[in-house]
Amino acid sequence: MASALERISIRWRLAIVSAALTFVILAGFAIVIGQVTASRVRSDFNNQVAAAVDDLSDRFSFHVSPNGNDLVLDGPDLDLYAASTGSVIRVLQRDGRVLDQTKRAPNFGILLGRTAETGGYRVETRFRNVPVKHAQRPFVVSIIVQYGRQTSVVEATVKRIRLFLAGGVLGGTLLALLGGLIVGRRAMAPIAALTAGARDIAQTRDPGATLPQSAADDEVAELGRTLQDMLDGLEASRNETQEALQRQRQFVADASHELRTPLTSILANLELLVEVLDGERREAAHSALRSSQRMRRLVGDLLLLARADANRNQPHSPTDLGQVLVDAAAELGPLADHHHLTVDAQPAVVDGARDELHRMALNLMENAVRHTPPGSRVHATVRPRDGEVVLTVEDDGPGVPADLRPHVFERFVRGDGDRGSSSGLGLSIVRAVAESHGGRVDLEDGRPGARFVVHLPLAAEADPEPETDTGAQPEPVVSVRVAD
Repeated sequence: MASALERISIRWRLAIVSAALTFVILAGFAIVIGQVTASRVRSDFNNQVAAAVDDLSDRFSFHVSPNGNDLVLDGPDLDLYAASTGSVIRVLQRDGRVLDQTKRAPNFGILLGRTAETGGYRVETRFRNVPVKHAQRPFVVSIIVQYGRQTSVVEATVKRIRLFLAGGVLGGTLLALLGGLIVGRRAMAPIAALTAGARDIAQTRDPGATLPQSAADDEVAELGRTLQDMLDGLEASRNETQEALQRQRQFVADASHELRTPLTSILANLELLVEVLDGERREAAHSALRSSQRMRRLVGDLLLLARADANRNQPHSPTDLGQVLVDAAAELGPLADHHHLTVDAQPAVVDGARDELHRMALNLMENAVRHTPPGSRVHATVRPRDGEVVLTVEDDGPGVPADLRPHVFERFVRGDGDRGSSSGLGLSIVRAVAESHGGRVDLEDGRPGARFVVHLPLAAEADPEPETDTGAQPEPVVSVRVAD
């Protein structure tokens, strides 16, 4: 029972408990009242029967019949006397002879006690000496008066009383249940308002919103004030966190920007040393040059992400994304050893920053090369379609693991096949660039392999490629193939 109550709402729990308590109280009250009332009704019935026989026996008088052998009752009329109560009456002599009786009166015999119940009747018996009128010699005769009423009458009354009490108990219980629901609803209204307010805050993720406050100064009002204090604390904490993150982003952007100049100088000096040195010194300078180049790229990635976080976008201009893809493939070609890299690009002008778009295309193709085994095919395309530009990079490698797919565009996420040169920022930069240009990037199932699709809005002054009458796709403007 307890577990069943725990699975229903508090309002119903309050109503059920209230109705159960009401039922117990009313049932106890009905049992006591029913017993007392039934006893009183039976007692009144018995008293009425006894009083009626006493009254009747005092009214009897007889006279002798003309033949001088029989006694004749002078009064009262037994049928008339018994009609109002449905009683039966018998008047007998001591030897059992019937002097008079009502119609359909049963034979009770003459051996009954003063009070008895037999044959469904309550029978009161009285012995009386009644005078007999006689012209010559009056005398007294002993008679037996039997007065009976059916007990079913009083039992029917008791049953009706009990049914009435049972109906009152059930009616009172139902009213208590209904009243409990109404009271519970009114009592839970402030909590429902708090719940609705909390749900709105959960959807908007705005802890600065205000929860509704109860007018009464009760436990619910205290709960509302506590929750509001908690939200105010969360709002203050969020503001502090946002300020700290903003300062951190600003620091990363400033630091990355300031590091570009000394890194450029270091790279120039290392390139010069590689040219003039030889032997082990040349190898050491070449190793330092590779590390510095990687550091420059990492600094560039951090600067791009920091600018994206701070909504500090570079100036945009009409840029042919197809040509950007070709240039990125040409840059990656010497590094795509043992891979088949093909590019199929059509002219497609977008409004964007060329350097960022170049980084996006290069990262997509480099990601495909890095995560596929030697001999894999990597295919990149650019197409204008339905008012947007679609950049697709797909491969026939093992694809992205299922557990990594929801997090593949997050920062510093690396797969099991990442090499040591991976920073885990490549795809997060792709997403940042796509979103900063009003587009998006999706990961699709290449079957086999992986398929990354970037959607960017077509530049306003750029018209999509005209469709031919035959419905054929326009021929690619350029096709680049890089293979081992």
